[in-house]
Order: sequence, then C-alpha cells, then structure tokens
Amino acid sequence: MERVRDVRALPKAHLHLHFTGSMRPATLLDLADKYGVHLPEALKGGEPPKLRATDERGWFRFQRLYDIARSCLRSPEDIQRLVRETAEEDVRDGSGWLEIQVDPTSYAPRLGGLIPALEIILDAVRAASRETGLGIRVLVAANRMKHPLDARTLARLAVRYADQGVIGFGLSNDERRGFARDFDRAFAIARDGGLLAAPHGGELSGPASVRDCLDDLHATRVGHGVRAAEDPALLRRLADRGVTCEVCPASNVALGVYEKPEDVPLRTLYDAGVPMALGADDPLLFGSRLAAQYEIARTAHGFSDAELAELARQSVQGSRAPEDVRRKLLAGVDAWLGGTGSDVRLGGE
Repeated sequence: MERVRDVRALPKAHLHLHFTGSMRPATLLDLADKYGVHLPEALKGGEPPKLRATDERGWFRFQRLYDIARSCLRSPEDIQRLVRETAEEDVRDGSGWLEIQVDPTSYAPRLGGLIPALEIILDAVRAASRETGLGIRVLVAANRMKHPLDARTLARLAVRYADQGVIGFGLSNDERRGFARDFDRAFAIARDGGLLAAPHGGELSGPASVRDCLDDLHATRVGHGVRAAEDPALLRRLADRGVTCEVCPASNVALGVYEKPEDVPLRTLYDAGVPMALGADDPLLFGSRLAAQYEIARTAHGFSDAELAELARQSVQGSRAPEDVRRKLLAGVDAWLGGTGSDVRLGGE
C-alpha cells in the first residue's frame, strides 16, 4: 500500500483569494437571514452553483451571485467574522501566509466610505492574524469594468496604507472588457509606492491578455495566467522573468475555461519553468479551498510529493511574506517532504 503525505500539512502561501468569495457557505446563510436578503437557490443549496463564464451571459450570472453574497457584508462585525473564518480555513489547509484581494469601493457604501472600508478590512486582518497565527496582507484590486480614474484613486489609497497591511495592487473582473493599458497609470502609481503589481490575465482571454499584463502593467505576478500555455514563447518569457502565475484549477473548471481538471495546463506551465502559486479564487462559489488545488495537481496531473513541495516553495517565493516567514515556511516544506508520510493512503490492501 502506498502512503502519501497529507497536502493539508504542506506549508504553503495562498496568493489568489477574493474577499467575499472566501466566505463559508454557512456564514452567507447566517448573514442573509440576519439582513433579510433573499438568496437564489444557487447560493443556498449547499453545493457550488453551476457556472460557465466563457460567454457574456455566464459571466453576468457569476458576477450577480458574487454581488448578492457581497451585499450580506454590512458591518465591521461581518467583515471581522469573514476574515477570521477565512484565516481559520487557510490554517486548516496548511497556509502560513495569505494575501487576500479586495476592492474596497464595493464595501464603502455600507461601511462609511472608501477610507473607513479599507481601515475596517485592515483592522479585521490584523485581528485575525493575531487570533490564528496566520500572516495576512491585503492586495487592493481595481475593477476593470469601471473608469481608469477610479483605479488611480484606489492605487493612491493602496499606497497610503502600504505600511499598514497593503502589499499589492490588482485588476480584476472580466478581462475581455477594456484594455490593460487603460490602467497603466494606476499601476505606475502603485509600483512607485512600492506595491506589487498583480493584475488578472490569461483566464477568459488568451495569451495576449498575459502579454498585456507584462507589457502595459509591468506585472510581477499574474492572476491566473493559464492561457499562456498556448504560447511557448510567452511561457519562456514568464519563466525567464520569474513571473508567478496564480493558478486556480478548480475555478478554471467551474467557470468553463477548461472542461475538466485534467485539461488545466498545470504540467505545461510547471515543465516550462513558470513559477506557480495555486489558489482557491472564490471557494464560496467554486466549492473548494486551498488544499484541494494541490489534490488536483496530484490526482489529475500526477504531481509527485516532491513536485507538490516545489509548488509550495514557489508560492512562498512569489509572496510578499517577510524573510523570517519565508524561511520558516520553506523549512516546513523541506520537513514535510522529508517526513515518512501521513495517514492518507492510496491503493488496495
């Protein structure tokens, strides 16, 4: 009988997780009941909703479900609960460092404005970090469906809080809309302020979307980036520059980017030397958290424990974790790999 190591015990960093999307389904039900919010069956059935966002209608449905869930976050206490529970889930899955992505403008109307919203979120992050021991930082993300001037406002705000828990600046929502270059000034503001540039690209759109992130926004990480697998020259560029792709296998399948887990090009990116950080994206809607992404790499793509350990190392190396945290996590990865295994077993008697 073959014994395999438990991926939940593998120390790792979590670099692609959206704020509302990190919520526990039970918490959403509680908050909806608290505020009298009517949830569609897709959000209260106990199973992840059936989504396919590769067309306009499918993306609209995904965004609508996300917006309904976000409308249930209305008070500082709700924010604190979400972050604390998210941290607990990450710790359970072996995460030692979390960089969570949020657009504070989405929460500002109910939390007293843009600055109060970000401060409430950062306060919740600090409290959850103290309570769980998980290192947590925030990546402020602009919405590419809004005007680029809004993104510049957010970039300046993110820089203002760079010493209070904000480590990066992103760009999310449907990458098929607008151009990355429209947001180049916002990213320049963020980079000049010392923030990491981590826009979404190469998910719903092809390799050109990833190139735009590199050329126009000077990305040092790319949210998703999996469609780069369709362009060998782009793969070499990502590998040569050490640009980490935040790959979310379960999300890719749930949104219809790929038909099944085996189709997600994890092996292609890995063999090309592209650094990867596996992420859960939106567990509320996709039904799986961080450790499950490593299980997909193992079961659907045949990654060995040594290769899973290398993925964990790449996640840590692609993070903005302080050096002492990095050393601790990397030492933990080596210890996990050097262990004798766990109670997880494969094979027959």
